[in-house]
Amino acid sequence: MPRSTPATADPRTDARVLRSRAAILQVTLDLLTEQGLGGMSIDEVARRSGIAKTTIYRHWPTRSALILDACALLSAHMDVPATGHLHEDITTLLTSITAQLQASRWSSVLPSVMDAAERDADLAAVYSQLQYSHAQAVRTVLTDARTRGALPDAADVDLLTAGLLGTLFYGRWFSRQALSASQLAQLVTIMLGPPAQDEQL
Repeated sequence: MPRSTPATADPRTDARVLRSRAAILQVTLDLLTEQGLGGMSIDEVARRSGIAKTTIYRHWPTRSALILDACALLSAHMDVPATGHLHEDITTLLTSITAQLQASRWSSVLPSVMDAAERDADLAAVYSQLQYSHAQAVRTVLTDARTRGALPDAADVDLLTAGLLGTLFYGRWFSRQALSASQLAQLVTIMLGPPAQDEQL
């Protein structure tokens, strides 16, 4: 799923409109962080922001559309390491994702979106959007490694991506213990095999 981003405003748009949009998105994200999806309503966004509901609906016709754009603020671009050393690049990336999953906004917002996605197709799209930057970054590193021969041609990139990220999510929300640096290194070795000889130099 292509990464969604908040609607881009026309550069000629009045600065007050831009400020209003930014305020609405920030209040929405604050509500999601504090109370999850259950506490986020257009009425409450209007009350907190001081911006009329009619104005909010002019920019976002549905609650899900507003949530999608607000959650896009969480989905910061993931820098994809490209040292040419598979284990080093994947470990660096997983370390960054582990830190992000510990952030208060992520840990508050993601579980409620995940739960609601089971019953609401629009919110399922929000959930996919939140996961996209993580999965795509890992997939890119693995695909590049397979192309240059650091992974076998038969390696299933999607399966490896699911295994690596799934372990991080399990640690964050099930065992509630973030993986240490040594555990991350062990995970990478288990999933990808021992590093090539040139990576051990």
